[in-house]
Amino acid sequence: MPAEYGLIGYPLGHSFSPEYFAKKFAALHIDAVYTAYPLVSIEAFPSLLDAHSFRGLNVTIPYKEAVIPYLDALDAVAGKIGAVNTISFKGGIKTGHNTDVTGFEQSLTPLLKPHHKQALILGTGGASKAVAYVLEQLGITYLKISRAKKSGALCYDELGPEIIKAHPLIINCSPVGKAPETKYAPHIPYEGITGKHLLYDLIYNPAETKFLQIGKQHGATIKNGREMLELQADAAWEIWNS
Repeated sequence: MPAEYGLIGYPLGHSFSPEYFAKKFAALHIDAVYTAYPLVSIEAFPSLLDAHSFRGLNVTIPYKEAVIPYLDALDAVAGKIGAVNTISFKGGIKTGHNTDVTGFEQSLTPLLKPHHKQALILGTGGASKAVAYVLEQLGITYLKISRAKKSGALCYDELGPEIIKAHPLIINCSPVGKAPETKYAPHIPYEGITGKHLLYDLIYNPAETKFLQIGKQHGATIKNGREMLELQADAAWEIWNS
């Protein structure tokens, strides 16, 4: 019987993970399957576990935080961040990990310049927590930007061009611009973007979101989330099989 792996989240129609892991299994000649499980509610998670014998799971929007109460333990990084994107089942213990940290850091650092010392994080969900953790480790200060007023974050309507200019690293952790809603972009004053900016979008479908297109038009360096996803997937595989 093939080893079972999978992904939980909602919706999952454009996830890259099943195809990526299918290619990995074929290349490694491993008898395994990786299936996307779109859960309308995280409350369906225990029933999913009862129906399968998973070796590992990935977790994506909107359950990176909501899944935590259903786990038995968190590793040190996931515990500090408060978000999980990988679950291991060794010894029958459901342990949460966060490999978004690995993927984001390894894909970001080659692009950083000495002036990238201040950042804006667009969005306040689970992925933004991993991004904030990495920036803290790199000594980069940041502001979080939220749609609604909340503690520790600015609203989008509080942003002006001067704030954009003062933060040459901007990371989109929101789903705005993700396929199929590709005509949208985070509502920021793009006129503040210069050739010194680095715009990083965690979205990988489309490969060049409107956020990145506008940044490129203003001379910014741009990066999508594809490499991050591949790196975090490989890190998850190492956790499941170490």
